[in-house]
Amino acid sequence: MESRLVETAGGRTKVRVYEGGGGPPLVFLPGAGGLFPGDAFLAALAERFRVAAPLLPGYEDSEGADELRTMLDVTLWAFDVLDALGLSKPILVGHSMGGMIAAEMAAVAPREVEKLVLIAPAGLWLDAHPIPDLFAAMPFELPQLLFHDVALGVKLLTGGLPLQEMKHAAEEGGPFGLGALLSRFEDTGFLQRFLIDNARRLGMAGKLLFPIPDRGLAERLYRVRAQTTIVWGDSDRLIAPAYADAFQRLLPQARLVRVPGAGHMVPYEKAAAVLDAIATA
Repeated sequence: MESRLVETAGGRTKVRVYEGGGGPPLVFLPGAGGLFPGDAFLAALAERFRVAAPLLPGYEDSEGADELRTMLDVTLWAFDVLDALGLSKPILVGHSMGGMIAAEMAAVAPREVEKLVLIAPAGLWLDAHPIPDLFAAMPFELPQLLFHDVALGVKLLTGGLPLQEMKHAAEEGGPFGLGALLSRFEDTGFLQRFLIDNARRLGMAGKLLFPIPDRGLAERLYRVRAQTTIVWGDSDRLIAPAYADAFQRLLPQARLVRVPGAGHMVPYEKAAAVLDAIATA
């Protein structure tokens, strides 16, 4: 994948955009954690599509977070990015917070989004299924919260650790096992980078997700005209699968694809299943 900085709306924001592949144009909006280094899911998308993945201000070297104060600001920013990239009605795919943005785009400008794929999107709130506070989570808690395969989560979130130690931590179970593992991780530079980068990302994400991710999307989803596919991991511990049913009730024409053996990070745990769902959207 290649990347470049793109200016939107006369320099209002500067956006890091990752691009690659060939085929039908597709825009991928990632979740609150952004992209992983050498992002495997993005690379898999590029094998089938001409992919563009823009990063919100506050993520990597994207700039202009002060200009984005509300959900509407972010939604219009996303359309500004499409304009800057010269894209018209690409397949729109969003994961988690990115799914929330994608759904808002399809609701605000229903004639501009024809194919929509929402992967475990945020944006709704069910009192019976409160979403854990991602902003209060410690780094060692994230693998269990986000992944069905905890060892894979540790590997991706820490940039790689010895497999035997990851296996031991997963078997030991619970946050204490993972905490003990990460306390033995000697790369303090990694932890410092993680905390600094995470603070910048969550500063932007908090405008959409904190204290709860309800910005009125439920009242706007009736406007969506796009051919829509919803993808959800059956083991999602962050946004429970009950939200998949809630989205489908609000988007009754949408197709729901449930993926067994996957958590919130279903694109990274079961990439083939997600890619198939996108390809048949």
